[in-house]
Amino acid sequence: MRKFFQGLTCLFFTISFCSAQYAEILPLRERANLEDKILKQRFETVLPNLMERTSIDTWVIISREYNEDPVIKTMLPSTWMSARRRTILVMHHSEGEGAVEGYAVARYKVGDFFEKSWNPELQPDQWKALFNLLEDLNPKQIGLNYSDDYGHADGINKTEYELFMSNAPKSLKDKVVSAEPLAVGWLETRSATEIIIYEQLCRIAHQIIAKGFSLEAITPGVSTTEDLVWWYRQEINDLGLDTWFHPTVDIQRADPESFDHLRSFSKRPDQQTIIPGDLLHVDFGITYLGLNTDTQEHAYVLKPEEKEIPVYLKKAFEQGKAVQDHLTNQFKTGRTGNEMLANALEDAKAAGLKPTIYTHPIGLHGHAAGPTIGMWDQQGGVPGSGDYPLYPNTAYSIELNAAVYLEEWKKEIRIMLEQEAFFTGDSIYYIDGRQEAIHAIPRSR
Repeated sequence: MRKFFQGLTCLFFTISFCSAQYAEILPLRERANLEDKILKQRFETVLPNLMERTSIDTWVIISREYNEDPVIKTMLPSTWMSARRRTILVMHHSEGEGAVEGYAVARYKVGDFFEKSWNPELQPDQWKALFNLLEDLNPKQIGLNYSDDYGHADGINKTEYELFMSNAPKSLKDKVVSAEPLAVGWLETRSATEIIIYEQLCRIAHQIIAKGFSLEAITPGVSTTEDLVWWYRQEINDLGLDTWFHPTVDIQRADPESFDHLRSFSKRPDQQTIIPGDLLHVDFGITYLGLNTDTQEHAYVLKPEEKEIPVYLKKAFEQGKAVQDHLTNQFKTGRTGNEMLANALEDAKAAGLKPTIYTHPIGLHGHAAGPTIGMWDQQGGVPGSGDYPLYPNTAYSIELNAAVYLEEWKKEIRIMLEQEAFFTGDSIYYIDGRQEAIHAIPRSR
């Protein structure tokens, strides 16, 4: 394992910052090779601990081609774009043993971890082959992916569930439980290598934002918010990256119109021309090596007579950072999302702030599995996913806003921030730092 990390470190130092602007993006073949190494490490180091933690010793995931369980998509080798026919994966962890055994009750071996465990010539019935295997494993609990609170963990469809239960002997049927805690744990927990990769991914996201918030992408008085949205979309594509949602760009300015932060979701104007004096806001996420980002930052377009960002906007931005601090102070192992939300809101309001918090896990999905820490329309807590506890080695998009009244504009604005952070179990830190000050356009005079 040490040699693997040494090789990985060598690779990153070789490829990073070869370009003056971005950390270099790996070619597809090298990405696939690295993704498979990461998956192997996750099976070896992440999965055994989770199966012990949840007491689910046998996990069965069933998918048919193009109707994939969200979890199975995170377990397929890099060259598989989907399940094939009906793909059944079985993971078994014997008590007291470190390794997890992987079986593919399918026509094909699935990667290096799931050994082919069905010979259709000897046993034409795939379900009988599955239950013969399960009877040999003699599990205490069989986890299936159904869940009330997490779509990520609710991947077994009606047909597959009914076929499983109708074919299962009673001795095994009685052992079936929801695999929700195991599925969520698998999706939210980051391996040692993924933590390293996340630093590069977040750095690239910050570099893209900074480039977009410059005269290279914006001509004040000419460029529109929609122009900038598509600039970001094109830049991400040109880098060979994916985005998991369409970017948004919003404007707040010294006009009579009150700002509704729902603009950053679905109520924004089609487009507005960007002019000096505008406070800009961007929200976008990129996908690379199976991981995702979700980032929001602000920029200000200087007026001709201005040499720096107005002090009143700088002070407003500090209120947004203060809300971030009140939230991250609440990260303690075992504390639920709803507990963190309530405590952070109480502390922020006591400090004279006007916060709204809607923070979510980030990782193999953009809006990922794990503890939900508020939603913009559920500031009293989120039943179900908000009751899930905080575990170590997990990542979060610290997403929130602070409403601030500006006397200079005679209106209330919102400082809307979102940055990736990693929770070690003992502390939380921003993976590539956070935005410390509003971007100025142009950078300097």
